[in-house]
Amino acid sequence: MKYSILMAGAALTLIPANFAQAANVEIAAQNPVIELSVSEQVDSAPDTATFSTGVETKAKTASQALSENSEQARKVVARLKALGIAEKDIQTTGINLRADYDYDQESRENRFVGYVVSNQVSATLHDISKLGKILDAVVSSGATNLNGPSFSISDDSKLKDVARQRALASAKSRAMSYARSEGYTGVRVLSISEGMSNQSDAPMMRMKNEVAASSAPVEPGQVGTVVSLNITYEMTR
Repeated sequence: MKYSILMAGAALTLIPANFAQAANVEIAAQNPVIELSVSEQVDSAPDTATFSTGVETKAKTASQALSENSEQARKVVARLKALGIAEKDIQTTGINLRADYDYDQESRENRFVGYVVSNQVSATLHDISKLGKILDAVVSSGATNLNGPSFSISDDSKLKDVARQRALASAKSRAMSYARSEGYTGVRVLSISEGMSNQSDAPMMRMKNEVAASSAPVEPGQVGTVVSLNITYEMTR
């Protein structure tokens, strides 16, 4: 847990009025202030996984490459839906067309050989126990690449509340420690700002042009819900 303290003046001089401002409300501070940065993390098992997959095709002409790619991409998307992933949880993230070249060692020049088309989609799964089998099935249906998964919690509001309360308690405890050391008996909050993030220690999996012999091993691990607070306190008598 990281924190910092700022006391105005070399000898705890008084802070002028209108020192702190939060949500456009000015609060006058008559005593020294303490600024703390505190973070708290609550770990929990994830219930949602997101991964991206797609197909890449090559052909002599752009139209042929796109046509073949579209046919394969439709099969992959149809397979995702058949596996129980809702249409609203499937989203096209990119379609790319580019010229394809091979380097000729003799002439030392790039030789045009055709076109490459790629189509990528992301999918969100709400039953991560099925993730390994779904990844295998997607590859079997024609997908040429996989990226992910990333894990998250669909509703982390209660976890944020827990992390927030821990951060508030920790910050106040530290502020009181500083206040007492300077001869004050209490503190009052002048301003609070909050930041949030989610952290996952689960490794990202990348597969390309490979079909697993059995279900891909997936370990969801834990996801950390982090609440960071910047709090300004005034020391009180």
